[in-house]
Amino acid sequence: MHRKLLAEMIGTFILVFGGCGAAVFAANIPNEESAALATNMGFGYLGVSFAFGLTVLGCAYAFGGVSGCHLNPAVTVGLTAAGRFKPAELPGYVIAQVVGAIAASGLLYFLLQQGPDGYVITEGRLAANGYGEFSPSGYSMLAALVAEIVCTFIFLIVILGATSKHASPAAAGIAIGLTLTLIHLVDIPLTNCSVNPARSTGPAVFVGGSAIGQLWLFWVAPLAGAALAGMVSRIVNADDADAA
Repeated sequence: MHRKLLAEMIGTFILVFGGCGAAVFAANIPNEESAALATNMGFGYLGVSFAFGLTVLGCAYAFGGVSGCHLNPAVTVGLTAAGRFKPAELPGYVIAQVVGAIAASGLLYFLLQQGPDGYVITEGRLAANGYGEFSPSGYSMLAALVAEIVCTFIFLIVILGATSKHASPAAAGIAIGLTLTLIHLVDIPLTNCSVNPARSTGPAVFVGGSAIGQLWLFWVAPLAGAALAGMVSRIVNADDADAA
């Protein structure tokens, strides 16, 4: 069990460091002499979307054989709801994931403080999730709630299908990574894309304020979407249930 928890903590650290790190450092690289050059040097939210997807893809092959590579409390809840994960192991997984996310966010916060003047946490909010005035495009709480539920549902349906008894194990990581990329392409403009309560918690701890105040949504919505996907999977992939 200790090996599994360590794998989840390290894997979630890599996910948050890679995905959120791409968002805060490389999405829009600052340039004091030219605002246009600053924008052109970064790779935008398309690149951030691929950063999250590719990180999960790599971690799937690195840690899948150890812990199942959940890296996300919503994934753990979805698998539990589908009857494919032991409920007794759920709390330990979630704690390990949150610890890994906070550690990665802490490292990003430290690195940001070493940057040039003007490149401060209040501008990028450490890739924290949000709605209303803290949504990248100003979307409402209701829009954020629905988007996070639906995107997490889609993500878990793909995970549960790609890892079912009838799927090819070798292709699971690719399917999951590409789906996470797609979800980020849709959801970044709305909420900065969570679908992962641990990923949301890490940056929020260091940003504080509204990031903490709005964090509840990025636990409730992903967990609801994941639980719904797990229940649907019990019907679609009935012979996979109770395989924990």
